Amino acid sequence: SRLFAVLETMDNGKTIRETRDIDIPLVIRHFYHHAGWAQLLESEFPEHTAFGPVGQIIPWNFPLLMLSWKVAPALAAGNTVVLKPAEYTSLTALLFAEICSQVGLPPGVFNLVTGPGQTGSLMVNHPDLKKIAFTGSTDVGRLIREATADTDKKLTLELGGKSPFIIFEDADLDSAIEGLVDAIWFNQGQVCCAGSRLLVQESVAEKVIDRLKRRMAKLRVGDPLDKSMDMGAIIAPIQKERIQNLVDQGKKEGAAIWQWEGKLPQNAEKKGDGCYFPPTLFTNVSPASIIAQTEIFGPVLVSMTFRTPDEAVMLANNSAYGLAASVWSENINQALHVAPKLKAGVVWINCTNQFDASVGFGGYRESGYGREGGHEGMFEYLKPKESGISKNQIRISVAKVKASATTALSLDRTAKLYIGGKQARPDSGYSLNVVNADGSLAGEIGDGNRKDIRNAV
Repeated sequence: SRLFAVLETMDNGKTIRETRDIDIPLVIRHFYHHAGWAQLLESEFPEHTAFGPVGQIIPWNFPLLMLSWKVAPALAAGNTVVLKPAEYTSLTALLFAEICSQVGLPPGVFNLVTGPGQTGSLMVNHPDLKKIAFTGSTDVGRLIREATADTDKKLTLELGGKSPFIIFEDADLDSAIEGLVDAIWFNQGQVCCAGSRLLVQESVAEKVIDRLKRRMAKLRVGDPLDKSMDMGAIIAPIQKERIQNLVDQGKKEGAAIWQWEGKLPQNAEKKGDGCYFPPTLFTNVSPASIIAQTEIFGPVLVSMTFRTPDEAVMLANNSAYGLAASVWSENINQALHVAPKLKAGVVWINCTNQFDASVGFGGYRESGYGREGGHEGMFEYLKPKESGISKNQIRISVAKVKASATTALSLDRTAKLYIGGKQARPDSGYSLNVVNADGSLAGEIGDGNRKDIRNAV
């Protein structure tokens, strides 16, 4: 896992702390979780079967994590996979393909195709791929939907977002500020569900903005391989230029801007700031402005105020997207009253960026459709069996299926390395080679300590 973490950071520009402590444990969790579904296909999905070959196209912001979100359920459901990583970030996918070969995955089960966007277009239009899963921009998602509109291909589209981060006056402001930092400046803001729209109640707006600026000033931006950094590099110069253009547009629209004043790492060859962009905050933003409506996909936060919960909901839903939202309030009744009114696929209360393999994730409206993860995510890679039986009959037959006392397989509820549904204590990140008598590689085992072994049994 340490090799994966370093490769991901070198390929993508995100900090090593994020790849090592967040991405890799989540990747492990997804494969571990879906290995259980592979054992339960016959009992849990008796009227469904695999598609066969499926096409998957993943983005550059979470290369290995998005690979696990797509490959794990597809293989668990019995499909074969043709995966195309983003042209900027293919290293970890190539290493994963090498590991698939080492562990004995049969040839043709997992297939990797690298290349530019045109390669993805060829995959989408291939007649033998009956299922396409795509994570990326809304514009490309729209093109994929148009290209497959007259076909029988099933689509899963996880697209862009402009997620609201709502702070009520009774919220724990210190916790909310830390949550906001994680929501928008995690992975340099290059996250589809980033909390890029701050909606703060008017009575505490001045206090929140003041605390936020002080916290922003303490952020560390620099070498992604430096474990002390909070933010790394933007993926590519073209993305940095796009972010700058939108920031300039925000200035023209009259919003007040405040930027991190630290020193960005220099590019000695080009005599510039390299691919780094300072954390940026806009205040006095009009809800209809371009920076309030457009996904910037960078470390840029726009702030607006509201007076009442109803106004907060109205502002939050004033977007073409509907991927995620975060609500902060010490009044749980108020939070639970507001959350269902938000048009978002997932709503976090007093937290943000909480993901687990057992929970479906996805959006509405221009944020796409379909779910990835959990029971819902498995259905994305299964189709009903062609039995000639009506849907009503299928429902009746499924309802009458009873668990047998002699069933060989059942839900695996052992803790393994995970406590409370997640990897509470990451393992060392190292593995040991196990060799055969002739010196050839037999496999690898995790280098766990006493607590790892105890938790596993």
